[in-house]
Amino acid sequence: MARDTVETHFTQAVATLKGGVARDPGQPIREGTSLTGGQCRTLFRSQLDSRLLDIAARWLREQDEGFYTIGSAGHEGNAAVAAALRPDDPALLHYRSGAFYLARSEQAGRLPEQGIRDVLLGLTASSEEPIAGGRHKVFGHPDLAIIPQTSTIASHLPRSVGVAFAIERARALGVPSPWPEDAIAVCSFGDASTNHATALSGFNTAAYATHQGQALPLLFVCEDNGIGISVRSPRGWVEAAARRPGIEYFAADGCDLAEAFDAATRAVQHVRERRSPAFLHLSTVRLMGHAGSDVESAYRTQREIRADLERDPLLRTAQLLVEAGLITPDDLLKQYESAREHVLRIALETTRSPRLRSAEQVMGPIAPRRPDMIAKISPVAAEATDRDRAFAGTLPENEKPLTLSQSINRTLADALAVYPEMMVFGEDVAKKGGVYGVTRGLQKRFGATRVFDTLLDEQAILGLALGSGVSRMLPVPEIQYLAYLHNALDQIRGEASTLSFFSQGSYTNPLVVRVAGYAYQKGFGGHFHNDNAVGALRDIPGLVIASPSRPDDASAMLRTCLAAARTEGSVCVFLEPIALYHTRDLFDEGDGKWLAPYVPPSRWREAHVPIGRARSYGDGRDLTIVTFGNGVRMSLRAAVKLTQEGYSCRVLDLRWLSPLPVEDLLRAAELTGKVLIADETRHSGGVSEGVMAELVDAGFTGPIARVTSPDSFIPLGDAANLVLLSEEEIEQAARKLLG
Repeated sequence: MARDTVETHFTQAVATLKGGVARDPGQPIREGTSLTGGQCRTLFRSQLDSRLLDIAARWLREQDEGFYTIGSAGHEGNAAVAAALRPDDPALLHYRSGAFYLARSEQAGRLPEQGIRDVLLGLTASSEEPIAGGRHKVFGHPDLAIIPQTSTIASHLPRSVGVAFAIERARALGVPSPWPEDAIAVCSFGDASTNHATALSGFNTAAYATHQGQALPLLFVCEDNGIGISVRSPRGWVEAAARRPGIEYFAADGCDLAEAFDAATRAVQHVRERRSPAFLHLSTVRLMGHAGSDVESAYRTQREIRADLERDPLLRTAQLLVEAGLITPDDLLKQYESAREHVLRIALETTRSPRLRSAEQVMGPIAPRRPDMIAKISPVAAEATDRDRAFAGTLPENEKPLTLSQSINRTLADALAVYPEMMVFGEDVAKKGGVYGVTRGLQKRFGATRVFDTLLDEQAILGLALGSGVSRMLPVPEIQYLAYLHNALDQIRGEASTLSFFSQGSYTNPLVVRVAGYAYQKGFGGHFHNDNAVGALRDIPGLVIASPSRPDDASAMLRTCLAAARTEGSVCVFLEPIALYHTRDLFDEGDGKWLAPYVPPSRWREAHVPIGRARSYGDGRDLTIVTFGNGVRMSLRAAVKLTQEGYSCRVLDLRWLSPLPVEDLLRAAELTGKVLIADETRHSGGVSEGVMAELVDAGFTGPIARVTSPDSFIPLGDAANLVLLSEEEIEQAARKLLG
């Protein structure tokens, strides 16, 4: 449907409207509604400006000055949802939320022109756009409680559940929150998105929380135009998907502003007063196609297109105003033309605004790092009395040397004692203490509001974490196995890691995701319990990937990740080698050389491990073995055997898989002139490829070799050893490289 068709139909239809007896603007716009004439007039302006922004988007595209044409035409009824909410209620919006954004902007006391300019700066990819700075056209603003979303497939719904959860949890814990105590969260999406796994996860988690008696003030808003690009949504399907135990269902004609406002008001009241979720189902239409390049006549009949024109929400609001005697058709058309000229004039002005001009400028918000600040906050310790209480009088530094699992447990306890906004959660982490006992005892010490079990859904776990993080809490979710993370990886890639980028740091996701990973469990559990795939994580810009292998490193690196999350809003994945959790010995049975004493707070500063710094073992001059995770133990054992054969080797534990410790890597390589990379991940897409590339890029000219696990999934039983890097393979590769 062309924009001129929509404009022509609107102006012609307005000219035929019949006025009625003038109503008091303070009275309802019609009988049976709570929407007043004054409110209707204000919201019509937001609807009109939103429509004209869509027209401006098409015009800008024709001039090769605009870069986004997915518009809000037909969905302008969402202005009523904004009006039913408060401007401090956090909102995660659908990409057709132009009228909502403009209404929220005016609610917050801004001039209408300011909201219009925000959107136009986004359409023209201007670096002056207030939220994404030209990186994407999004609805968001740091002063409007609108968290920017680039999602088109409902991947923001798990986060919205997390935001609602965090509103209540922050109040329960008495910690600061960016949202008022009685705020509610709102997220909007299209009808086709209700079929996506993330949407289903969001609905299910909300219903699950309500079933458990958990307060969850969340309003789901589905703007149902009956079609997803060209695929029709079956009649009745959205309602069927929405009706779940614990989620109250409301429905309205989203093209009728008064009806939409009344339904939204009831839904908001339900959520705010009962602190339980609701689903608002607004029936809408889609005008001017899915986007500028969309030719609707290829998949819709002219009858269907005309039917949508007749339901045009802008026209129907105009009809409300004219029939209430609040404006004449002539004055309304004059308002339309005046507003059209005004919006297009601002659009022309925005084409002259600056754009992003360098890679450095584009990438600025991806991964801010202030090592000095992280180092300063990392050693923060709880007061002595709080620590004594947290550890029931037995301080970890007074215990015998600890295993990797024990070291992580004690560090989490120390962090929980000092950070009241920190929460540890995931599958089985509470009473059981995790599958491997890493979180054992934490719930008993810190309570069920801070250490708790979740439902078995990785998208839900990460969504709770993302919503909590953007609400200024410090979530530490656990993903039970590395393979399970791939079930929900886009929550890390598309949601967590992009938020700072698309908001220029106005919104962040302080987050430390603990993941039990890697293989070498002696064939136990098969593929899902032995996964060595990290390529999909290393592909994510700005993501911090920590991979400790020793107990002392695990403690120090976990403190660093928590500090980076708190100071920089960093998204961190903390990969814990399952096979090393309870390992005690290095060379001989009973030697205890894989244990380490817990470093007390008084020595945390000297034990600090910065992001991107490796650890070196030995002072050999013949060969550097670069490795990480389980490879550290195997390489150290191999190095001892090679030493007995007269070779002098050193082992470099990368510790950080992203960012790689390039400086330490190059220094260790140059000290020996030969490098062997022992990589337990896969030959293709594994860590070794990145290490080799960094060495070559840095100008290292010595011989480089690598030995890896094959490109295979991990089978059950003894067959696992056939496709995992072995200690013997490291030895053989080293001998070959040494000649």
